[in-house]
Amino acid sequence: MSNDQIKGQVRKQFAKNAEKYVTSAGHAKGDDLALLVASSQASSDMKVLDIATGGGHVANALAPLVEQVIALDLTDEMLQVAERFIRGNGHQNVDFVAGDAEHIPFEDDYFDLVTCRIAAHHFPDVPSFVSEALRVMKPGGRLLLIDNVAPERDENDQFYNEIEKWRDGSHVRAWRKTEWIRMLELAGFRMETMVSFEKHFIFEDWCNRAGLPEPERRELEASMLRAPSVIKGYFKFEEALGRLVSFEGQSAYIQALKAK
Repeated sequence: MSNDQIKGQVRKQFAKNAEKYVTSAGHAKGDDLALLVASSQASSDMKVLDIATGGGHVANALAPLVEQVIALDLTDEMLQVAERFIRGNGHQNVDFVAGDAEHIPFEDDYFDLVTCRIAAHHFPDVPSFVSEALRVMKPGGRLLLIDNVAPERDENDQFYNEIEKWRDGSHVRAWRKTEWIRMLELAGFRMETMVSFEKHFIFEDWCNRAGLPEPERRELEASMLRAPSVIKGYFKFEEALGRLVSFEGQSAYIQALKAK
């Protein structure tokens, strides 16, 4: 599948499920979002770019602290629901721009902060996203990135990415923590911080958010329940009466600096 086809699938997926991502507890709240805001060193003269803004939760949280936020997203429907959410909270210093994370429509050295939360696993060309984030950032600026991450062990990585792709066809890849460090430093960033978070997925909620139809949902559940015990143990499967109740994955907060 070409990058353009993948992006078309992303638009389709998020257009039909946009409202769910605004109200999703995992997106709207969480220790990861609190850490991002606390670590941002935000000040009233800063310009912020929030890439793949989704429901607009990062843009909304930073808006009261900075001069301007640009909320960028590939999907018009996501921008519309994010704008309703953020304007409804009284923030007028957020602009909503349709754009591609791999071809950011802004000039070099413009933003003090670039943020991206729970989105990069949908990008077909992550190195291009990293390079673009670096390009549009002022020297001394920071990238604040949060995403679901894959385990380092091959079989665990393969399992996690396969079930995410089954649930949501717009999923491309959750990268390993070591892969993120490598990509960022090869692009020219200097790593500052990485913090891991356990992510508790309630199976039915996880499927609902992606709009997975019932027959495919039951096939996915059956496939996951057939996983080897070592996989079930690693991902902390919770089962009851032959059904999958929940499992655990992981996300990471990554902070990287553009050298002056």
